[in-house]
Amino acid sequence: MPEHSISRARALGTRWLGVGLAAVIAVVTLGLGVTGRLTLYISPESVWFACAAAVVTIAGAIWSCTLPLGAEGDHGHDHGTAGDVSSAASSDPGDPASEGADAPPRAARPSLAGVGAVAGGVIATGVVAAALVLPPASLSVELAMSRAGEQTALFAGSDTVALGVADTSTFGVGDWASVFAAATNTAAYDGATVKLTGFVTPDAADDDGVNLTRLVITHCVIDAQTAALPVSVDPSEYPTGQWVEVTGTVRADTDGKLRIEPSDVIAIEEPGDPYEY
Repeated sequence: MPEHSISRARALGTRWLGVGLAAVIAVVTLGLGVTGRLTLYISPESVWFACAAAVVTIAGAIWSCTLPLGAEGDHGHDHGTAGDVSSAASSDPGDPASEGADAPPRAARPSLAGVGAVAGGVIATGVVAAALVLPPASLSVELAMSRAGEQTALFAGSDTVALGVADTSTFGVGDWASVFAAATNTAAYDGATVKLTGFVTPDAADDDGVNLTRLVITHCVIDAQTAALPVSVDPSEYPTGQWVEVTGTVRADTDGKLRIEPSDVIAIEEPGDPYEY
């Protein structure tokens, strides 16, 4: 293959692995933001920032297309010609490089670097292609179950909950999970009414029980934590992963543990925003 064609192909590859992939990700981000599905990956408060960054990235990609191919490798100085390098090397007879001592390693390095670049490019392209082809989806029930017990989902007023003086009227699954885990005066919550949405998972502490579970995220799905509440429901009535809306009452058992005693449980479809924040 002519050297000019090789250089052109290398320049195209460099541009694709740089602004090309970034532009595709930016377009996907904007598409998810416009359709309201970006919250499947990040918190609603971060959507505006992600979309603004995507717009800037697309603008930069468009601008980069005005540059000639290969400009990415131009550092603003002359690297010299092959003849200059050869002449400089031969001018110092004491230099091992001039005697060809390092010839095999020098020949091997570009080959290994090229293989690494191609492999990285294929992987990166595959990831971006998956983002384009695969439909956006929420984190799986299996992931939520695997993270259960790693860390109790806390909300800003956790200290107030421990004192037993919190207003629970707006609590979600994550907030109540903090209460169940940290409240020192559980009797103060006995009789509180709740209406919560989550999915069913097995209760690890009770083979005959189930939990109402929800994933709580702070910034994005990477930091998702599992919040689970024990609910007095027959495990055979709802399969693992079934989304339900539970209306009921918080009850404090004689051993000081809290649970939800439902008055109504309705099976529902997964909500458009499956997370709590």
